Amino acid sequence: MKREHVLALVKTRMDQAHETLDDARKLLGMGGSPRSIINRAYYAAFYGALALMQTIGQAPSKHAGVISLFDREFYGRGLFSKEQSRSFHELFELRQFSDYRAVEPATTQQAQDALEKAQAFVSAVEASMIKAGYLSKT
Repeated sequence: MKREHVLALVKTRMDQAHETLDDARKLLGMGGSPRSIINRAYYAAFYGALALMQTIGQAPSKHAGVISLFDREFYGRGLFSKEQSRSFHELFELRQFSDYRAVEPATTQQAQDALEKAQAFVSAVEASMIKAGYLSKT
């Protein structure tokens, strides 16, 4: 794949990550449902991870595949911390539980924590992309 195409895909995925974070912040500020905030927080991290996948020419079709590839190619090689990997896993699990298995609704505190983890994850991805030359500083 040509570098220009990779750069365009990275930018698109990072734009999605930021847009989704903004949605989660707005929902939190307006008293939106914690489940929806958690969903948006997870997807922000997911889009950030998909941006990373573009840099290695990979695009798994399943969420678990993206997480596994992130752990192998980015955390496993020391490019991201254990905490960042743990946050990505926790966001996925919380979103799965909240969307599909919860008996009791998620709390506002869980939603706020998820948003903070997603913001930190997306910021780390963006910093990594800038350092590697896939994004420019804005």
